[in-house]
Amino acid sequence: MHKIEVDAEVDLLEENRRLAEENRRILRERGVTTINVMGAIGSGKTLLIEKTVESLKDFKVGAILGDVIAKDDYKRVARHGVRAIPLNTGKECHLDAHLVHHALEDFDLNGLDVLFIENVGNLICPVDFDLGEDYRVVMVSVTEGDDVVSKHPEIFRLADVIIINKVALADAVEADVKKMFNDAKRLNPKAKIIKMDLKKDVGFDEWMEWLRCALQSREGLLR
Repeated sequence: MHKIEVDAEVDLLEENRRLAEENRRILRERGVTTINVMGAIGSGKTLLIEKTVESLKDFKVGAILGDVIAKDDYKRVARHGVRAIPLNTGKECHLDAHLVHHALEDFDLNGLDVLFIENVGNLICPVDFDLGEDYRVVMVSVTEGDDVVSKHPEIFRLADVIIINKVALADAVEADVKKMFNDAKRLNPKAKIIKMDLKKDVGFDEWMEWLRCALQSREGLLR
């Protein structure tokens, strides 16, 4: 019985990898840079996308908003005038390549430069599921506790960018931002780690600098 369960899991992950590569091929052929934004509920993922959309006026941006029920985040992002679709997962606690593959069938990629995929809000389930993205961004908030990074090592090891958000609240919630930063650095020395507070415009310029460099490094997006 255990062998059957293991085999089923291996087959599921292998199929996800296959579809993720197909998604990646489709997106790269269209010249779209894709960013998978992950993090717990309330970490600031949707607000990050909203502020980024407003700051990327020289790029054509799209967004896929994933959640159990995604309409609220979809409305927030769509009001900024970008191409956006909600992607409901129902009972699933993460997006997978299959769900994204079907979403891409209905998504107008023509002329698009950047696609943000907002994953479902948690730090565990999305880890094993490549969606076909170019970059992974992981957000945490100081309000989740300063041990949140050390408690969820795998998602941070796979990140290209780690954002520690709401740092202005650190003293109020007795969170040690330095510990969070050092935990992230220990787990992933290669990642870009940003101390941020989106409501106070702390660290956002640093994020935009990284993002523009990432976009400009892609063939066909040199500006």
